[in-house]
Amino acid sequence: MLSYQHGFHAGNRADVLKHAVLHATLSQLVEARHKIFYVETHSGRGQYDLMGKQARKTGEAKAGVLSMMDGNAPRPLKPWLRTVTDAGVAAYPGSPLLAATMLTNTDRLILFEKHPQEYDALHNTLKDDPRVQTKRADGYSGALKLAPRAGETMLVLVDPSYETIADMDTLADWMPRALRRWPKAQILVWLPLFLDEREVEFGAYLSDLTEGYITGARWPIDPDKDTALEGTVMIAFRVSPAIGEAMTAIGSSLQSWWSTVQT
Repeated sequence: MLSYQHGFHAGNRADVLKHAVLHATLSQLVEARHKIFYVETHSGRGQYDLMGKQARKTGEAKAGVLSMMDGNAPRPLKPWLRTVTDAGVAAYPGSPLLAATMLTNTDRLILFEKHPQEYDALHNTLKDDPRVQTKRADGYSGALKLAPRAGETMLVLVDPSYETIADMDTLADWMPRALRRWPKAQILVWLPLFLDEREVEFGAYLSDLTEGYITGARWPIDPDKDTALEGTVMIAFRVSPAIGEAMTAIGSSLQSWWSTVQT
């Protein structure tokens, strides 16, 4: 579907887990001097104004990243938050810009986005970066045409909107093909936790596909707000134990944080 625009949800609690895990993963790969080939299937626009019209309409960033920028955030979140602070809330880095900021001159990035306005914004944000290719195309089919070069570590972020049940069916079909296509690639998948638990069977299916780690957290629900979500999860396939430990620390700290803050 082409209706989803992440600007309404940028910086929310799901973003906090997703981007902190991505930051921890990239940090360890860069520190280990891996030459990285980074791919995103659903990129969005790459950069967001958390004070802008879309973000203010939902106010989701207030309970997310904006609640953590006073210096009192859990320790495992602080490395990512430093990157956010350096960028500023008017130029909040989505995952494409976060990756571009962290990766080295020898790395390369290919970013897919189908939504025309989102793609235009993504392209304009990163068009001057010679390491980056942006593609207005379906990320699932487009990514499967790619392969890492010799010596590259491939990292793929899969972050669909899950607007419909069909989105889960599509990902369920795609993941086994991706794992076969890239037998050594590291893959990060974001999964929302719905109030009606529609993701439970799907999440179990994903986590059983191959070796990996899973981390997540739930937040208290405000009965006065219309929401379909009660938490968020990241699944990481084929990452190192050190990355798995970092993921666990992030998820555990967020669970504690969200259980003690007001909605």
